[in-house]
Order: sequence, then C-alpha cells, then structure tokens
Amino acid sequence: MRERTAAWAIVPTVLLATCGLPAESANPPPYLDPSRPIEARVDDLVGRLTLDEKASLMQNATPGVPRLGIPKYDWWSEALHGVANAGHATVFPQAIGLAATWDDPLIHEVASVIGIEARAKFNAVADTPEAGTHNHGLTFWSPNINIFRDPRWGRGQETYGEDPFLTARVGVAFVRGLQGDDPRYLQAAACAKHFAVHSGPESLRHGFDVAPPPADLHETYLPAFEALVREGRVEAVMTAYNSLYGQPCSINPLLYSLLDSWGFDGHVVSDCGSISDLRLSYHRASDNAVAEALAVKAGLCLRCGDEPSELANAVRHGYLNEAELDRSLGALLRTQFRLGFFDPPAQVPFNRILPSENDTPAHAATALRAARESIVLLKNDGVLPLQRKKLKRVAVIGPNADSTNALLGNYHGKPSAPVTILAGLKAALGNDVVVTYVHGCDHAAQAGRAVTVPNQNLSHGPDAGLKLELFDNLNLAGPPAEEQESSAARLGWIGPGRVDRTFSARWTGELAPFSDGDYELTLTAQGGARLYLGNTLILDAWSETGDITRSCHRRLSAGKKTPLRLEYRHSVGPARMVLQWVGPDPAAGFADAIAAAEQSDVVIFAGGISAELEGEEMPVEYDGFSGGDRTRIELPAVQEKLLQKLQATGKPIVFVNLSGSAMAMPWEDSHLNAIVQAWYPGQAAGTAVSDVLLGSTNPAGRLPITFYRATGDLPAFEDYRMAGRTYRYFSGQPLYPFGHGLSYTRFNYADLRVTATASRNLAVSVEVTNAGERDGDEVVQLYATPPAESHPRETESLCAFRRVHFRAGETRTIDFIISAASLRRWNAERGAMEIPAGLWKIRAGASSADIRESATVRLDATGPATPSDSSSAPSDTHSSPDPL
Repeated sequence: MRERTAAWAIVPTVLLATCGLPAESANPPPYLDPSRPIEARVDDLVGRLTLDEKASLMQNATPGVPRLGIPKYDWWSEALHGVANAGHATVFPQAIGLAATWDDPLIHEVASVIGIEARAKFNAVADTPEAGTHNHGLTFWSPNINIFRDPRWGRGQETYGEDPFLTARVGVAFVRGLQGDDPRYLQAAACAKHFAVHSGPESLRHGFDVAPPPADLHETYLPAFEALVREGRVEAVMTAYNSLYGQPCSINPLLYSLLDSWGFDGHVVSDCGSISDLRLSYHRASDNAVAEALAVKAGLCLRCGDEPSELANAVRHGYLNEAELDRSLGALLRTQFRLGFFDPPAQVPFNRILPSENDTPAHAATALRAARESIVLLKNDGVLPLQRKKLKRVAVIGPNADSTNALLGNYHGKPSAPVTILAGLKAALGNDVVVTYVHGCDHAAQAGRAVTVPNQNLSHGPDAGLKLELFDNLNLAGPPAEEQESSAARLGWIGPGRVDRTFSARWTGELAPFSDGDYELTLTAQGGARLYLGNTLILDAWSETGDITRSCHRRLSAGKKTPLRLEYRHSVGPARMVLQWVGPDPAAGFADAIAAAEQSDVVIFAGGISAELEGEEMPVEYDGFSGGDRTRIELPAVQEKLLQKLQATGKPIVFVNLSGSAMAMPWEDSHLNAIVQAWYPGQAAGTAVSDVLLGSTNPAGRLPITFYRATGDLPAFEDYRMAGRTYRYFSGQPLYPFGHGLSYTRFNYADLRVTATASRNLAVSVEVTNAGERDGDEVVQLYATPPAESHPRETESLCAFRRVHFRAGETRTIDFIISAASLRRWNAERGAMEIPAGLWKIRAGASSADIRESATVRLDATGPATPSDSSSAPSDTHSSPDPL
C-alpha cells in the first residue's frame, strides 16, 4: 500500500542535498531508485554498509553515513500532545484530557496538526546545525497507550485512561492523524509505548516484574497495542522497563511473538536506558555488548541510551551474527524510506509543508476546541453556568489559578500565547466585573524538609522556568555550547553524555514567591556552585569540587520578581546540583483568600495538582507524593482546609480541578456548589474554562477514568491484577464513575435495538433526545456484559461510543456497529481470545453507572450472533445497572 507513487509536487530539498548526494540522478544506485520495491532498496542499502556503520545507526543519536546519503539523525522526539521540547508549538490538552473528549475524529485532527507542525519544524532546520538533532526529528515516541490502572501512577496523565476499548479507539485515531494518509509516505512516525504491561510504581520500573493473570493480560493490557498495530499501522513500538512473567520486556519472546502475529512491520525501540538494565538490574548480561546482542536477537531495532554502541563488538565476539543485526537495521531504514529520506525531495508530499505552518491561528483554534471538549462537569447544583449580568465581584483563588505550568502537563511544547485560568476569566468577564486574585495556598505541604524551588515561582521573560546555558569548560567561558529550558533549579537531563564530562552551567531568570515571609534557601551540589539574587552573591561554593551544602535566609515578598542567577561547574564524580527552599506556613495566605471571598459574589477556586508533583521518575519533596507517583489520591490537605474556610463564608464556590489523575474529594462533592475537571488543558486553558463556567460552551467531556472516594478503595499499587480496579472490576461505590460528565441540558434514551450480522458484529441503534432548552453534545456509550457463566468477574465493558451534537429538542437515532473483536474474551482452556457463547447484555447510557436502555442478545459458539429478548430501563434511571 505504501508503495504507490505520490502525486504531489514538492518544493524544498531536505535531506539528500544536505548529505552531499544529488537530489536526482539518471542512474541512481538501487536504494535511491524510488521505482524499486522498498524491501529491495533496504537490502541494497544495508549491503553497502560496514559493520561499524551498521552499529552506529542502531542507537537513538546516529552520526549518519554521509558517503551513502544517510543523514545524521536522532530518533528521539516527543509529541504526546503537541511537538515537545522543540521551541514554540501548539500545545493541546494533556493526553488524559484528549481522551476525556471521547471524540476520536477530533483526536485525529489534533494529531494531524501535530504531524504538520512536526514537518514544519523539520523542514525549517534542514540546512542548519539543528538538523538531525534530539527533538528535531520525525520519529515521535507517542502515544502512551498503557492502561491507567491505578490513579497513583504519575505517568497516567500521558495515557488515554483505564479502558482498553477507549484507549484503542483514541490511540488509533492519534496514530493515523500523526502518520498521515499518504499511500506511500509517512508524515511522521508514531510509536506505541510502553509494550506492554507498564503503569508504575515509577521508583521500581527498572527492575520490577509483573505477572497479571492471562485473562487480564489479553483482555486489558494488550488490546490497544493490537489495535494500533493492526488498524493504525503504527510505525514503532517501544518496550517497557519492567519485566513480564520474569522476562525483561526488551527481550521478552512473548511480546515479540505477539507483534509478529499481529503483522507488525515497523521497528522496535527500547525505552531509554532499559538495555543497560539487562546488565545492571536484571543481571542477564555481563557487559553492554552481551546486553545489546540479547536485545537485537530478540527483535529490538533501536537502543535509546547514552552509552556508546557495542553492537559491532557483539558481532566480532560471536554474541550476535551479522544477519540478525541486518534484520533489525533493515526495519529502521525502512522507516526512514517511508519518511522520504532517500527519495527525490520533490516526490515527498510533506516536504511542501512550510515553516510558517507551525503554531498557526487555525491550529490554536483546534487547541481551544479540544480544551473545551475535554472539560468534565463533575457536579453542579445549578450555580453553573454563571450569570454574568448578576456578577459584580469574583474571587479567583488557588495554586493553579495563575500558573502557566499547571496548564501543560509533561512532555509538552512551548505555547506562544498561553492563557491561564485567571487571564481567561478576566478576559471573559470584562471591565464591568471586579476580579480579585489570591494565590491562597500551595499545592501541598512540604514533607518536613526543603523542596526544590518550583517552576511556577521561576520565570525568564514571558516563559516559566529558567533559561539554562551549558558550556564545555569549567568557567562559563565563551558562548554556550547548548541552551535549554529548565523546568526547575535542578540539574536534570541536560544532554546525552554530558554528566560524565567536564562542563559548567548557568541558570538565569527571576524568582517570585506567592507568600510574604522568611525563606531558607539551600544550595546542594557535587562540584562548585553559587547563587546570585539581584546583583548580590548570597551563596558561594564556586571553588569546591566535592559535596557541598550552603544555606541562608532571605525575606521575600509575594509576587515581587527578583533576578536570579545560579551557576554550577562539574569536573569529577557524579554531576548533581539543586536549589531548594523552606517557605512560610502553607496557611499563610488563607486570610487574604477568605477576605477576597467575603467581598465577592462567587469564588472560583483553581486547585488540584500539577506535573511538578506527578510525572516520570522524578524527585518530589511534598507530602503525599513520591518519585513522581502519588502515595495518596486525596486532594492535598492544605487545599481542603482552605476550601473548608472559603465554604464557611457562605459564598458559592466553583472548584476547577487541574490534575492528570483521579482525585478523591468526597468532602468537596458534598459541600461545594460545582466541580469542574479541567485536566492539564493546554495553551487555551483559561479561555476554555471560562467558556464553560459562563455558559458559552455546554460541557460534554466524560471521565476516561474512575474517580474513587479514598486511597483505601485501591488494591496495592504493585499488584497488576485487575481485580478491584477500574469500572470493570471495582465493586465499591465510586465518587464519579467512568464515563461520567454532566451537561447544561438533559438527554433521554429510548428504543435500543440490537441486530446480528453475518460477521458476528452487532448492529445497534438507540434513540436519543435532547430534552432541555440548550444545544449540547451527548456522548452515547454502549457497554457489553458477557455471559456470567463464562466471565463472572466482569461487570461490563465499553464496546462503542459516539459524541453527537443535538439542538435543543432534537431527537436522533444513533447507529453503531459493535465489532466482534470488542466482544472477545480470554478462553483459559483454549489459551485464546474468543467470543463467549451465551446470553450477552448490551446497555446504552450516559456513563458506566447511568444506564438508560438495555437489551440481551444470544451469541452462539459458532456462526453469527442471534438476537434474543430485550428490555429497557426507564430513561430517567440514573442508578447502576442491575447485575445479570
């Protein structure tokens, strides 16, 4: 299919000319002849390479082979919800927020925009030193389709939620949008990660073994990967750090055999550093050469990591034969052929995408639409939508109210015009309404010790965080070798291999605390370091080479920006540096917040957490968080205490929660007037939230995860059995169920019909009416429950959904096809996925716990499904469905 010739005419010359080869030739070698089959071209190119050249091409940062026109290229780029870490780009809602739209056509559009911006950036740097460097490629290690089985996992924000069917549908749409629909070339290459059973704890990921029951493996952890391979034709798959059934995922024969059985024809990449884990954590290899040989023999194609390649030595020592290496290298080169790297530039359609097609107004409009659609109205006693004409004063309070960082989540790009919650509300309310902002409190209390100075208290120019300059000398001499955005005053991932070399670094920006008071600043490092506030050197250990700790006290004023310069140099030993502080009492801002509330008509509290607290394997020094994960899922106590005091004023309170994971907040549900789940909504956050609060947007986002009432509702974090987890197996009463989301109108359901097809699919229709007075979207959800005798554990599983717009009073019949594949379950006796025979129940409703219509259908052991009797629940029923 990808072999048909593209019809578009192209303007720019991107790669071949850069590598010193002619863009076109009368008698090109076979690998440069676009008329030849791609496999023949790959074989020809592999045959022209030396062993050392081959090995050099199988790590993420490659030098290229100029004599053959193979460009310098780093395979590592990210595009989870926009092109990440490569300057300005459109920033969409974090992945979990995209899933909350329940709108797979929109996800396809979002991913298509990301692919266009990827090409715009790639084409823009084609003739510059940035060409082929980290974060400037076309191979994106997105999406993350792991199942968000436990809300404590810090990286759950990167996923599409807890349900395998929703994850598959959103994931397929994302891959198809990113990779494009050209019959021959890829717009960009997507990557399904982390294969396959991976969801924390972050602190254990490099050596943790998981062993779920086979039914859970095949019914929950694998379906999305299979869908992305079979339907999405995803170009890459990334292995996980952990092991599965005692075998590290990077060399696990079960996982590679599954990819083969699904018809995967892309390449497999390791997660960064996981091949070293074969030696360091799993003790499967005596050295790096053996570790790399084991991975390639298993089926791995590309190693991500800083250590020099040992593949050539592995072949020379007999750990690996060259034919095995060629097989994996061929898959990598095939991806580059599909990206058009070796074809005349005028033949590759995506080369015509101009640099100006990045970060456009049209793309911003798509980001705003996605943010609006992602917002979930969890509770509303009628206070929303706010009546703007009745408002005189509004209090906007909370740690996320004026934070750009809280909008972005992790793995994000740099928005050119981000809109905070505060800014969005001010713009929407205009000059006639007085908007008072008070920070109120931090996200969480410090866990009895100093914490890294948060990103939200640092800025450089219009951007959050600090500017980081890196120098290849000890004295910050000359121009910097590299510049980066730093997410905090901490030495982190500063570039491949640099931490083992002599270097110096300088962070610059401004420091602005949220509360007045005395701050203890502590500088800890391995090597020389010093800190300037304003023009004053306040901490000095520049001449040191070993471990140092320096502290001092400074009185700082809320909101006042003070220039900050932090410098570090490293010569020997591990590279380590962090600037921490201990601030005043977390309740120091309560009085101002209460005063603002008392003088206002309504309080908008923008709280929750941020990606500084939950994320990928990172140090977090706040109470309730550890290593990037959460130890408790409750709203942090300091915020709840402030909310209780605000509620005592008697003013209406709207709680806008920003988080990438489920929050347990039963007190808030019982006492506050409205609760809005905004996730990490991206660059258009403030506009989208204000549109929902003021009613110009009728909310219709739905939860892709279950919101539990307490941490005690959860099984042990390390337990990968699905029993007791997610809406499919949780027997308790959730705070907000999977699929939940309220509207400013109401919808009625009627006349659910189920008809069998010859292919064992089910044709389903249901009548839905917008019975309210406002236009709005409804997400119509279908759930299937298999025969109890074959699957007694499972309550129900999502099997179809559609987001549909209705005019006020409109009635429409919504048609679905439930695919036979979505009805498959694990047959332990046969060791295979099959459709269980017997009586199935099909339910239609507004959430997993708000079922309006139900019908039964009998599926035979062989042959097509046959309809059986059907029954309907009253359309106004909101209770959980009765068990079979």
